[in-house]
Amino acid sequence: MEGARQVTSYDRTTDVGIDDLPIRDELRGKTPYGAPQLDVPVQLNTNENPYPLPEPLVQRIAERVAEAARTLNRYPDRDAVELRTELAKYLTRTGKHPVVAENVWAANGSNEVIQQLLQTFGGPGRTAIGFEPSYSMHGLIARGTGTRWISGPRSEDFTIDVEAAAGAIAEHRPDVVFITSPNNPTGTAVEADTVLALYEAAQAAGPSLVVVDEAYVEFSHRDSLLPLIEGRPNLVVSRTMSKAFGAAGLRLGYLAAHPAVVDAVQLVRLPYHLSAVTQATALAALEHTDTLLGYVEQLKAERDRLVAELSAIGYEVTASDANFVQFGTFADAHTAWQKILDRGVLVRDNGVPGRLRVTAGTPAENDAFLEAVRALKKEQQA
Repeated sequence: MEGARQVTSYDRTTDVGIDDLPIRDELRGKTPYGAPQLDVPVQLNTNENPYPLPEPLVQRIAERVAEAARTLNRYPDRDAVELRTELAKYLTRTGKHPVVAENVWAANGSNEVIQQLLQTFGGPGRTAIGFEPSYSMHGLIARGTGTRWISGPRSEDFTIDVEAAAGAIAEHRPDVVFITSPNNPTGTAVEADTVLALYEAAQAAGPSLVVVDEAYVEFSHRDSLLPLIEGRPNLVVSRTMSKAFGAAGLRLGYLAAHPAVVDAVQLVRLPYHLSAVTQATALAALEHTDTLLGYVEQLKAERDRLVAELSAIGYEVTASDANFVQFGTFADAHTAWQKILDRGVLVRDNGVPGRLRVTAGTPAENDAFLEAVRALKKEQQA
């Protein structure tokens, strides 16, 4: 046809790599966050809740989404007031500290919450510190927002050495401090006294924003650190619905803090960032909190079983307050990971020397994992 544009196949001989593009210098040589997504019988590598949502909740989600669909020609509630109100009720009930909607902000996963905090309190010319090994997305999002990342110290048992951590804060004077409790990938929880000591150190050096990442707190043996926000306007507690609520596919995270912090992050949030469908789905899930927390209790029991069984087999196990367990030690962790995978079980090799991490699954999934690591231990001892 006259005037039609000829379409040709893409010439891959002219391909360029990322480093050939004019990207920011601090992103050069970096790799994106991710875990292998392999089709194996037992997948225990991404800390997902293994239980599908109960059918009554699925039906309620369908009802709420259908209601939202009737007004999709309009923008969603920009400030997600109803959702924040219900999240505040959930936090008040489970966190043992009263909060209201003005204390709460929600976004597309806790990663977006962290991103918004770093966009607001970090950025070019500013720094953030975390105590590693810890959740690697803290550093990745820091770099993505132009915030200089500082890797702070941990003790050999993966707890935070208060004196060393406070010293690092005094030395580097960071604008944002991350404390992860329970910590990913180690599973270790942080004492309230530790958070208070680091908060005081951060205010003396800063003042700095202190973010307590509680993505796994519902699985902890300990209470939430939420009450610590009282009287501390520079302290933030972040949460997610991905784990305890079994809603990793929903992508809904939230924070609790002084209302001024909530006002501040709205300076950088994209307009209408939470879709009407996301808000409707999250509200439906919050209606079924008791059922979902029942699954959490089952997973806590399975987590504790994994800790006991791995120890009995002869592995070194890090005490866990999360829905996963770090274990080892291995001369070559990646080789051990592959041998477990060869037996049909996918766990996580996330770079902690000599150690691997397994998510607590269903009893049957955990049995398969334990069978695999028993066989591996026998092979190592042969």
